[in-house]
Amino acid sequence: MNLAHGAGVILAKDDLSEFGNDPWWLWLVKGVLIFVILVVLTLFNIWAERRVVARMQHRVGPNVHGPFGLLQSLADGIKLALKEDVVPKAADKVLFIIAPVISTIPAFIAFAVIPFGPVVTVPFTDIETPLQLTDMPVAVLYILAVASVGIYGIVLAGWSSGSTYALLGGLRSSAQMISYEVAMGLAFVAVFLYAGSMSTSEIVAAQERLWFGLILIPSFLIYIAAMVGETNRAPFDLPEAEGELVGGFHTEYSSLKFALFFLAEYVNMVTVGALATTLFLGGWMAPWPLSLWDGANQGYLPLLWFLGKTMLFIFFFIWLRGTLPRMRYDQFMKLGWKVLIPVALLWTVAVATIRAITLDEGIDRRYIIGAALVAVLVFLALSFVGEKATEEEPEEEPEFDAFAGGYPVPPMPGQQLPVLTSVTGSTGTSAGAGDTDDGGAPVSEEDRGA
Repeated sequence: MNLAHGAGVILAKDDLSEFGNDPWWLWLVKGVLIFVILVVLTLFNIWAERRVVARMQHRVGPNVHGPFGLLQSLADGIKLALKEDVVPKAADKVLFIIAPVISTIPAFIAFAVIPFGPVVTVPFTDIETPLQLTDMPVAVLYILAVASVGIYGIVLAGWSSGSTYALLGGLRSSAQMISYEVAMGLAFVAVFLYAGSMSTSEIVAAQERLWFGLILIPSFLIYIAAMVGETNRAPFDLPEAEGELVGGFHTEYSSLKFALFFLAEYVNMVTVGALATTLFLGGWMAPWPLSLWDGANQGYLPLLWFLGKTMLFIFFFIWLRGTLPRMRYDQFMKLGWKVLIPVALLWTVAVATIRAITLDEGIDRRYIIGAALVAVLVFLALSFVGEKATEEEPEEEPEFDAFAGGYPVPPMPGQQLPVLTSVTGSTGTSAGAGDTDDGGAPVSEEDRGA
């Protein structure tokens, strides 16, 4: 039996009776509207990214096409569609064409279970429907599964291109997905424990009193780091690092196929932002103090709160790109496996223990939090008190040999050529021990006399 966080009511099962009752045409309208919203948001986010980064770098950004340059993204899309579509000779043509489609479709269908608002009345009818295409008891797991399928498109694009750079980009993307999706899934476990459900609509309802982003801060921070890695965005954009892999997995792509990868990346940004809003920021519920108004969470107004919270995460993506340099790949993998996953595991165990004790034993949560703080302070104190590391004596560097590689090489900074004590010349005279030139070579009698 699940335990709802808000009122502490025991639920036998998720209440999803509001879903599955819409007529076929309403399903179609909802699906088309989701598609249109995501495409329009993609065009807007590209423009916003260029304008915000331009402001950060004291530039102007797009400002010619349309008011404030808003039509620049549309112009770029038309230009991409009119470019020549090139397929490399060494490419696997079938997979090369299918790969962008495999990346794009999951990015759209993941939005099927994202709640945009409460139950509303359809205009000009008496039909009541939730502002959500559908929901299911394992909706969050559905999103994770769909997101995992999208990675296959990137891997197949790299493999089918017949290019070493593209193949390395695809391999990096698969390793990145495995590393950071584990941490992302562990960050969700604490939310499931507090909400008592994996349904997105039920998770939003469980945050009526307090957002999970406030009481589950470690889970929120872990998810933020993992979502940047999942979407291949800077500073985690290693699969398409232009300084190392030319263009990464899409090096050989052009025209509409490249545009599909571009579309998938920006739709995925909206998807992970919307998921963060749903799980940690109360979903479509109004923020405080607007939530004190009774009408703030009624009608179509909650759609505005939902889009506003999602756009905050889009701005966060843009801010990271304009601020942080790209990480090295070994640093990136170390962050995922040695930091995020262990911390997420420990946090999940702690949350499960606290929930079990407070719900079953009825112990005051304040005592548990106090004990946890004491344990953290003791751990920090012990980390500063330790044996002083013994200083190791520096090893003596071997004598520099200019001919060690079979041919003469000049000394590196800090190295010196060995000083020859005596060299016998053809006249039988010898150079003094201190008679050397600036490079350390001995000076003959003829050079001294000159």
